[in-house]
Parts: sequence; structure tokens; C-alpha cells
Amino acid sequence: MTTSSHTIALDEEARISARRIFSVIANELTQVELEFERQARSNVQVIDYLGEYLRASGGKRVRPALAILSTYAVGGDGSRYNSIRMATVMEFLHTATLVHDDIIDKADTRRKRPTVNALYGNETAVLMGDWLYMSAFETSLAERSLPVLDILTSVTRRMTAGEILQLTLLGDPEVSEAQYFDVLKRKTAYLFSASCEIGAILGGASEKQQKALRDYGLNLGTAFQLIDDLLDFTSSEEVLGKAAGADLLGGKVTLPLIYLRDREPTAREMVRTVLREGKYSSVRQQELLEAIVRSGALEQARTRANEFAEEACTALEILPESEYSDSLKALPTYILDRDR
Repeated sequence: MTTSSHTIALDEEARISARRIFSVIANELTQVELEFERQARSNVQVIDYLGEYLRASGGKRVRPALAILSTYAVGGDGSRYNSIRMATVMEFLHTATLVHDDIIDKADTRRKRPTVNALYGNETAVLMGDWLYMSAFETSLAERSLPVLDILTSVTRRMTAGEILQLTLLGDPEVSEAQYFDVLKRKTAYLFSASCEIGAILGGASEKQQKALRDYGLNLGTAFQLIDDLLDFTSSEEVLGKAAGADLLGGKVTLPLIYLRDREPTAREMVRTVLREGKYSSVRQQELLEAIVRSGALEQARTRANEFAEEACTALEILPESEYSDSLKALPTYILDRDR
């Protein structure tokens, strides 16, 4: 990957910009919350309750923010109802994947709250995830846009395929870097890309602007998930809102472990042991982290995240200067510097 002139410097000015990223669309994100609540309503009581529970459990709303910022960045109006509606659709799709992920991962908590499967069982959680997917597509039909529907269909298919691919690789200590990135992009990065591209379409972007925002989202989403995988090793359960070090226990071999395995052949057996035992017993979690740091694997993975963040910034060069494009440019720094 080529390195652009946009070096991601984590200085104080960059951090201040990152904190202000979403302030320019604060009103629009408030409308997204209201629209989420509206779209999640149902005359089936348990669906109505779970929809509100999931909305209240929401994270930073990065994907809706990307859609709205992209609309504004190409000269459109991100406050229009159709923009708010489609931004909410992106969050519905994201929430659906989380509900299904928690079932597969047998997760009990997310963001310090019980998961749907922990509260109501896997059967209800599966159906709730399906309901969210179908609700997202039903809402998107109101846009009457074949390009938008094509993007949503493609990204949903890719996400589902990514989940299946990940299942086939669970517990495999020999997962390759190429396989890792294939799953990562399908499960995370393509939804970032779709959020940006749909926002661009709603804003009346040119073909070049649409492609630029599609590429920006793909690189940003890749950096986002890379950092997420790093945090699984370096952050605490209290900060993450879920069990730290859980990825490997769940059978997932992420990039730091791939680099560790390739740098230190003796570490391959450590990874195999944890996968086999399903817990940090014979191999302590701290012991594995120390090996990742000592070998340079952690820094190598962080460098890759930085490269993708730089590529994201480069893609934005075609956009006109505005507070919205500035916010998009600040997002890579925010992602690289986040602690959860």
C-alpha cells in the first residue's frame, strides 16, 4: 500500500478536531435517534421492547454520521427526511449484524449491557436480527432508488458471506492475512463504504465524488476494525464494555496474532493451546500480550491501520473544502486514537 502525504499525526490539534467531528451534524443525529425509535416500533410487544432496548444500547452512530456527512460534503442537504431515513437504515443494518454476531459469539454483554440473546435466548435474537434487516429494506424502498437498493443488497450479501467465512475459519491457527482481511472487509468495511456512497448519492454527487467516498469508507472501515482487534488485546473489559481478550477465546485469530505467529514460530503453539483450551490457562493472557508487543506484531498491525487511515484521507482530496469534509478528514485520527 502506498503511503500518501497525509500522515496521521495524533497531536493535540488533531484530537480536538476529532472530538468535534459530529458536532456539525448534532441536530441531524438527534433526528436519527427519533427516526430509529419510529422505525423500531411494532404492535408486537416484544419487538417493540427490544427495538427500544437496542436503540438505547446504541454506540457512537458512526455509520449514520458517515451517511449524513457524505451528503453534506458533496453539496447536498443532510437534514432532509430522506437523508435521515437512509442514515437510520444504515444503523438498522449495523444493529442487525451485532445481534447475530452476539448469538454466534455466545456473547452475554455488549457495551456493558446484556445482549438480546442473553436476555431472551438465541431463537428470539435470531428473529429480531432478521426483523431489523427486513425493516431496513422496507424503509429503503421508500427512496425509490435502484442504485441505493443495489448497494444495500450487495453489502448485506457481503456481510452475510463474511459471517459464514468467519465461521469456517474459527479455531484455525493458520488463518492467513489475506483471509483475515477478506472477512474484515465483508463484516465491517463494506458497510462503512455503503454508508458513505449512499450519502453521496443522496447529495447528488458526481461519479468521481461517489467513488471517492466509497473508497474513503472502505479504507476507514478497515482501519476501524483493525483498531477494534488491537483493543481486544490492549484495552480492559471495563473500557471495552465486553470481555477483553475474547476474540481468541472465541476462535478468532486476528492480525496481531497472525504477525506474531509469522515472526515467532514458537508462538504458534501458544495460539494453538488457547484455541484448544478455550481459556487462558496454560497460556496466560498477559503472557500472550507481552509476546505480541515484544515481537513487534502489535506495532506492525497498528502501522497497517495507519496506512488504511491515510488512504482514507487521500480519497477525500477531490471533495470541496467545507466543515463537513473537514469532519470526514478528522475521522481517521479519531479512529486511530480511540480506546473503545
